[in-house]
Amino acid sequence: MIVRATSAEAMSILGAMREAATAGGATPLSPADRAAIAAAHRYVFKCSEALDVDALPPTSPAELASALGDPTLAEHAVRFAAVMALVDGRLDERKIAVVLRYADALHVHEHYLRQLVEAARGHLAWVAMDMMRQNVRSIPGLAWNPADVRGTFLPYTGTGADLDVAKRYQALGALSPGTFGRAFWAHYRKNGYPFPGEPNGLNEKFATPHDSTHVLSGYDTSPRGELLVSTFTAAMHRQAPMSGHILPVIWSWHLGIQLNEVAKSATGAFDPPAFWLAWDRGSEVVADTFAATWDFWSVTRVAVADLRSRYRVQPLDAESDATRALLDP
Repeated sequence: MIVRATSAEAMSILGAMREAATAGGATPLSPADRAAIAAAHRYVFKCSEALDVDALPPTSPAELASALGDPTLAEHAVRFAAVMALVDGRLDERKIAVVLRYADALHVHEHYLRQLVEAARGHLAWVAMDMMRQNVRSIPGLAWNPADVRGTFLPYTGTGADLDVAKRYQALGALSPGTFGRAFWAHYRKNGYPFPGEPNGLNEKFATPHDSTHVLSGYDTSPRGELLVSTFTAAMHRQAPMSGHILPVIWSWHLGIQLNEVAKSATGAFDPPAFWLAWDRGSEVVADTFAATWDFWSVTRVAVADLRSRYRVQPLDAESDATRALLDP
């Protein structure tokens, strides 16, 4: 998910992002659109100079295809255009059609594009189910069962409770303040979450890497924070990043479309600068908490600050880092 582009390539992509946001010039740029394009210019393309978004020349699909010779960069460009089609918090068939024209011109055929096609056709139930399927399949240890999605995420209800698993997580509270395990424990206590193994606790295979990413990234559990932590995850984990992580959280927390009875939803949680910063931060880390090889229990006694340094997690500013409140004795 690391983006490497020349200045000319970046400007071509930004011009395409503007076209997606305006449905090819059919709608005006919103303040959120401008903020999103300017933030991508700053965080994704690492440009320090100011950008006049309104002065960006439009980039046609053919022009973008001509400008981008790297297939990986072409994939990024279409992903960015897809995000821009949703920044205003609505499903707009015209904007989605623009994204698809870029995808065709750049020969990009990633699965999330079908999700956009079906959404434009009004097949939202199919889209929701497919997003859950893509998410589950991207997480090692989870098995997709369309007949029992709730059971996939909540396996400890009733006779499924596992007190031995729960006790192991509860014991993290005895670790030294400032350690990763203690901060993970405090994250659960602060939010009132049941630990994996406890009744109504989320599946350990999902909950542990997800909440570990909250602690390491510094993003809280508000709708905005959930959107950002999943964006960070998509850039870090790189398994179905758009179809299984980024589009689902934009659906859930920005468009207000509830994916299942376990997940919550909200509207308007897309923070353009924070979104692209989360994308950039996730792409730079050198560990993956969702990888099958990552061992949560081997790092619980490591200080959060040391683990972030080891994993190369870019720091947030102090006021934005929700993990700070978990590190106090």
